[in-house]
Amino acid sequence: MDLAVAKAVITGGASGLGLATARQVIEAGGQVTLLDMNADTGAASAADLGERALFVATDVSAEAQVQEAIARAAEFMGGITLAVNCAGIIGAARALGRDGPMAGDFFAKTIQVNLIGSFLIAKEAANVMQRNAADAEGERGVIISTASVAAFEGQIGQAAYAASKGGVVAMMLPLAREFARIGVRVNTIAPGLFRTPMVAGMSEEVQESLARQVPFPSRLGRPDEFASLVACIYGNTMINGETIRLDGAIRMQPK
Repeated sequence: MDLAVAKAVITGGASGLGLATARQVIEAGGQVTLLDMNADTGAASAADLGERALFVATDVSAEAQVQEAIARAAEFMGGITLAVNCAGIIGAARALGRDGPMAGDFFAKTIQVNLIGSFLIAKEAANVMQRNAADAEGERGVIISTASVAAFEGQIGQAAYAASKGGVVAMMLPLAREFARIGVRVNTIAPGLFRTPMVAGMSEEVQESLARQVPFPSRLGRPDEFASLVACIYGNTMINGETIRLDGAIRMQPK
């Protein structure tokens, strides 16, 4: 698949990893539709990207909103060839906190946004992709979800978050196998510690402490490095049904 003619839907696209991915698609010559809850930031980001970008305010955990957003994206771009799930929430809390056990609704909300939201985007995007004309390899589209190293080494206080990201990893292979018949690849990226807007809001001392945990390179990951991996996956037809860690060899400790 050629990024120069990509028609990409990117959730969490208003900032961070999603925006960096959108920028790479636009710079290559493709089109993007940004889906995000933050209307002001999303509209500003789309305007900054130019006329080949559209913003649609979307709660990825709401199926009707996802269906409407995917329809608008397909209409704007004349189809969809790439869907990237970057939207997510942290969901950090201990199961047994100082104020008592975690509320079930808190756990469920994290699953709803991170896992079910990724599924809703994947199945709706695939439904559009199956109508694309196949390329010489029989390919019609690519879906990439964002997990986390927490899917493998969840820390104390990450029960909800790790469960949601572990679900993203587990969901990927069955979808890749199912969508093989329509020529749509499905992969997952599991980032480590990255300089996202949330991390950028932390003190320099905290950021430096996080960076020192990464074996090499001993720094926080850059959003453009995530975007470059998306581009690599998109362009390499043999990468399918795979979870790729992008983490500088970090293995998270219990806390």
